[in-house]
Amino acid sequence: MPDITAPIDESLVAFFRKNLLDWSARNPRPMPWKGERDPYKIWLSEIILQQTRVEQGLPYYQKFVAKYPNVHQLADAPEDEVLKLWEGLGYYTRARNLHAAAKHIAYELEGTFPNNYESIRGLKGVGPYTASAIASFAFGLPHAVLDGNVYRVLARFFGVETLIDTPAAQKHFAALAQNLLNSSDPAAHNQAMMDFGATFCTPQQARCPDCPFQSECCAFLMGKVAELPLKSKGLVKKKRAFYYLVLRHQGDIFVRKRTGKDIWRGLWEFPQLEGPIQVSPFGAEAVRESEPFRQLLTHQAVTAVFFEIDLPDDAPEEIFKNPLFQDCERIAQKMLKKNIAFPKVIDCFLQNNVLTLN
Repeated sequence: MPDITAPIDESLVAFFRKNLLDWSARNPRPMPWKGERDPYKIWLSEIILQQTRVEQGLPYYQKFVAKYPNVHQLADAPEDEVLKLWEGLGYYTRARNLHAAAKHIAYELEGTFPNNYESIRGLKGVGPYTASAIASFAFGLPHAVLDGNVYRVLARFFGVETLIDTPAAQKHFAALAQNLLNSSDPAAHNQAMMDFGATFCTPQQARCPDCPFQSECCAFLMGKVAELPLKSKGLVKKKRAFYYLVLRHQGDIFVRKRTGKDIWRGLWEFPQLEGPIQVSPFGAEAVRESEPFRQLLTHQAVTAVFFEIDLPDDAPEEIFKNPLFQDCERIAQKMLKKNIAFPKVIDCFLQNNVLTLN
């Protein structure tokens, strides 16, 4: 196995750079943020694409640019409005960090976007990869990006058989990517690296027969393309069971905002209990139990069951003093999906259950 901490032969560097840019020229991948020099739009696209496929993130980028064409308008928007626009994209911490960073830029930096790696890296929600991408795409600075696609290309080309998700390996891969970077056009090089990994040197069924790096690719020559890169075993997800009470009274639904440090902070939900329960009907006219709905998060697997409960119009006031109604707000049933953002598992229930949206 090669020593990735050792200097790379200059002829191999030249081979890699030339073939990468030649491949990119032959295989354009149009996206609205490509060639964009406005750091606000580049930053917006990079935050949206964190842990998100381009195809999924593209419509969200277009919605955000249309609604908030500059950082001041994003900063001035209510958080609930931002979260609603983000609804369905997942990893809502990104949206909250995006909003917080927009306020910092608009109010504390007077609308001037940071123009060097260190200050970009200081924005909330911006890690090394995102800072490198913004620095190179917006300001032409020589910082190599290192995302999952780039890890895969580098591990295969150089035949690296160490686990890529260890701190030591990440440091070595960062140095390797930086050594390969074409500093005369870092934006084009970085974009080509990501595009090549995303569309050509893919996790499964890599297009090796047509690969421009085939003659020098260690993984191809060793027959280990399918094995690399090496990762440690995935995390065991914590299983959680949520039971939601969809309480209807006089055309209203009871909802509350999630607070604290648990998942989905800032999103809305119905009154919820965790763990096995016996639903008390509160003198309800009808109770309907849904099928289970599931959502996989990075560290958790959530199963949700919904109980639709119709309360009589003349329900006694004592019912609404139940602790389940604590911190709840009433919202008109017809407005349920228009004004507030729900976690994906609740959104799936609403999309599949027309009764709630009547």
